[in-house]
Amino acid sequence: MMGVTNSNKVIDRTRIDCEGALRVTLALTAVPDILSNPTDIVLVLDRSGSMAGTPMANMKTGAKIFVDIMAEVTGDDPSQIGSGSRIGMVSFANTAAVNAPLSTSVNTLKSAIDQLSAGGSTNHAAAFNEAINLFDPNSNNAKVMVMFTDGNTTTGASPAPVAAAARAQGIIIYCIGLIGSDGLDINTLNHWATDPDASHVAVTPNEEDLIELFAELAANISKTGATDIVMEEVLNPDFEITSVMLPTKGTATMTGSNTLRWTIPELGVMDSESASLDFFIRHTAQTTGTKLVNESITYSDAEGNEVFFPEPTVEVDCTIVVHPEACPVPVEFTVDHCTDAVLVDMGEVRLESQGQIIQLDVTIPNVCPGKRVALAAILTEIDSSGTEQPRGMKTMTIPAHDDPGCRDVLVKCIPFVVPAEGDDTLICGPRQFKARLIAHTIDTDYRCCDAEITL
Repeated sequence: MMGVTNSNKVIDRTRIDCEGALRVTLALTAVPDILSNPTDIVLVLDRSGSMAGTPMANMKTGAKIFVDIMAEVTGDDPSQIGSGSRIGMVSFANTAAVNAPLSTSVNTLKSAIDQLSAGGSTNHAAAFNEAINLFDPNSNNAKVMVMFTDGNTTTGASPAPVAAAARAQGIIIYCIGLIGSDGLDINTLNHWATDPDASHVAVTPNEEDLIELFAELAANISKTGATDIVMEEVLNPDFEITSVMLPTKGTATMTGSNTLRWTIPELGVMDSESASLDFFIRHTAQTTGTKLVNESITYSDAEGNEVFFPEPTVEVDCTIVVHPEACPVPVEFTVDHCTDAVLVDMGEVRLESQGQIIQLDVTIPNVCPGKRVALAAILTEIDSSGTEQPRGMKTMTIPAHDDPGCRDVLVKCIPFVVPAEGDDTLICGPRQFKARLIAHTIDTDYRCCDAEITL
């Protein structure tokens, strides 16, 4: 049997403008057959306080399914991990502890999982250290670490150097992340995991997805790559593909303005192997909102592997576009190709009104030192029917001065822009405005006091 250990789809930004562009990355990783390449696997499970309730229950279910799948694919006895492979478990909160050493006993592992309870902060560095120490340095088995967490580091040393040390020892690190109540920095998981990040990190905001993520990783990590891989990507109709980069494995081609096909002859048949494809898309609709990037993505291979791809979303902001002036009506004319010059009477061109810019000055008398002043300017215009129409309002804070006594403060150049509203007579004719100003002191010595009575 052959299989894929991880699959992912990521975008390089979460917010774009109406005609913005995105880079999309598809990634796959395949590993050698666990039957002929025994593997020691350490589950590193988060039991911090934020895991209480449904997250802990789903993690336990997912971890136990992981153990069951490994037993099923490595031997005939469902109570044992076979073919020379072993599984151990480390859990962590304020500190980390070995809950089960490397073992072939399914019952031992499941019992250790069931005994986990949530509480405390999050110490990832301690977790990585305990997991590294759990591996047997004299064993020729491949080494895999599966780190699950729902939050950022809140105590202990920096975990990044410890994760780097694990990778340097040949340990393959996968990260499963749940975006919990304490938040989760996906870039941090990418930094811990084995490269490429897109193939070794799976993150979900939904507790219900944990069971599926653990099961998928276990089902695929026990197989050996895949052959005749075909992936069909169909974008949301609001997007189009602008370019497709050369994939690290196989061939990718556009099959339409928003569809592409990626084919890989074989992946991970002889050794652990990853493949990735980058392509660029552009938003073409004129609608705002949170949008799925892809409408669908399908995967198939000769071995019938089941592969799950995330469904990333992007926030699209389509700002309202205003064209304040209409395009002029053209005058059509023809010039003979043998004519050196031509005189064209263009008729009249309408003089567009530029409106006016009004600047107001005002003096605020007797402003005491140390007192800020709130000032409002309100502008209106009297139209041809004598009705007063609003033209704008501005509010501002006048800074306090530090002179020894009260003094007048001059406020200069409060600007208002007043375009003409389609009346040709306003180009040269008079316009009647009214300006009103309101000012008051902001800072005051008055404080509302509450009476407290003790009996």
